[in-house]
Amino acid sequence: MVCKLTKLSNTNCEACRADAPVLSEKEINDLLPQLSSWNINDDEGIKRLVCSYAFLSYEDSVAFTNKVANLAEQEDHHPEIMLEWGKVTVSWWSHKIKGLHMNDFICASKTDLLFKDSQ
Repeated sequence: MVCKLTKLSNTNCEACRADAPVLSEKEINDLLPQLSSWNINDDEGIKRLVCSYAFLSYEDSVAFTNKVANLAEQEDHHPEIMLEWGKVTVSWWSHKIKGLHMNDFICASKTDLLFKDSQ
């Protein structure tokens, strides 16, 4: 995977209010090319950013999972993380607004940097 360094990874999350608007299709389509290998999944009408990362061992998968968990705590924005042998799948979306917010793209970009640094 090639990590694209963008201004997203140099930005911090902002507090997301329950009345914050979800990103429009145009905004999503403008932001998505700034990420490496992320897809938009629709889960019961809620859009999520999803990416799977491959590792050579379970230990490497666990270490990456812990790095993503630390990022989530730093940004106060928490993803769904699925840990498997040799694979970690991360899903970012904003629970309060049941959709995608700029915070999700910021954290996805930072997740890519964590992966790049773990290689």
